[in-house]
Amino acid sequence: MKIDIGERILAANDDLAAGNRELFAEHGVYVLDLMASPGAGKTSTILATIDALRDRYSIAVIEGDIASKVDAEKVRAHGIPAVQINTGGACHLESAMIRRAVDTLDLDALDLIIIENVGNLVCPSDFDLGEHAKVMILSVPEGHDKPYKYPNIFQVSRAVILNKYDTVGVFDFDEAEFREVVGSLNPHAPIFPVSATKGDGVDAWAEWLAERIEAVKEGGSA
Repeated sequence: MKIDIGERILAANDDLAAGNRELFAEHGVYVLDLMASPGAGKTSTILATIDALRDRYSIAVIEGDIASKVDAEKVRAHGIPAVQINTGGACHLESAMIRRAVDTLDLDALDLIIIENVGNLVCPSDFDLGEHAKVMILSVPEGHDKPYKYPNIFQVSRAVILNKYDTVGVFDFDEAEFREVVGSLNPHAPIFPVSATKGDGVDAWAEWLAERIEAVKEGGSA
């Protein structure tokens, strides 16, 4: 009998993720796993999302990085609690890491937890963290061909944020082709063009997220 080690690791992770999911449901907090490559603008998108929703919801952030605490410090500077996870070389977060992080937070006081996963378009898509939704960010300078190269992350995402949209006229980015390919991989995922540092397009994305936060607060699914 052959047991694939990768399957065993994922199975153990999934068991712990199920426990996380139960914990989040018990406290009525919505959890978002935000994935992207390095430099796509995860932290700037998180900060823009915080600015759009902080008057309506209590928010905390879990920052995942191989090393450093720079992003967590940026979030804390905005008055938002942030927990830093350094993976020490691992290219993704796992459910056990998330459980240790949320144990430091007052879940009863929160409506939304945003997890900033490690910058990577491959590994994070395979690991369930107990989140309500995975959402990915692609920045315009990365190119419209990324759905061809990394289809799985587009398939598992509940929504796609197209960041740095203000540069779409500068780079050779075929938006029509991008939308067509994403639609073929995941026809139910909306695409939100956003320029996070300028705030453009953030309202539409924030309202999509707010609808799901409200559903969880009311005891439903999102």
